[in-house]
Amino acid sequence: MEPLAVHHVSVNVVDADESVAFYTDVLGGAVRGDRPDFPFGGAWIDLGSTQVHLIEAEVPPSLGQHFAVLVADLDAVVAELRGRGLSVGDPRVVGPDRQTTIKDPSGNTIELHALGTTGATA
Repeated sequence: MEPLAVHHVSVNVVDADESVAFYTDVLGGAVRGDRPDFPFGGAWIDLGSTQVHLIEAEVPPSLGQHFAVLVADLDAVVAELRGRGLSVGDPRVVGPDRQTTIKDPSGNTIELHALGTTGATA
């Protein structure tokens, strides 16, 4: 097997409409129009070149599971999100990169990740 990329990740959410608003308005995603008519609520969201499939279902307990969104300027993203009144952790250096986390409305952890630390404040 030779994987090409991660096509999508699925995330259980409590309220699909509230989650769609978060993933589009806050994270800058775009709703896809090609989601089949499943018998449960949800949406397919493009975040860059990867899809996030929101599934309206019981949210599992947080045990460290998350996915990461690559951003160009982590400090600017943190300032923007805090300016919107959202709780965002302080960026920290991890290896050669920097990262922080935010929670979606259902409590799912999303890592915000920037490559490299050059010129950044830690």
